[in-house]
Amino acid sequence: MENTAVVESVETALTDVLEREVSGLTADLRLFEDLHLDSTSVMEMLMSLEDGLGIMVDPETLDMDDFRTVGTLTAYLQRMLGGGE
Repeated sequence: MENTAVVESVETALTDVLEREVSGLTADLRLFEDLHLDSTSVMEMLMSLEDGLGIMVDPETLDMDDFRTVGTLTAYLQRMLGGGE
């Protein structure tokens, strides 16, 4: 899946979770500091991404480093999707 499609899925998931329009995400945007996510909202976002991307996330294997920025999150999602751009 192309990276732009993954970013669009993240924007959609964040719009749902934050209940406000989220667009124009950049790779260096921080999920916790800039978007004010917390652990509950991250889990809600992951559930939305599971539905939107057709992936399964095992909470036991989550590494918080994957959720520092939009860039690290999209890299994580690309790995879940089997790599590639």
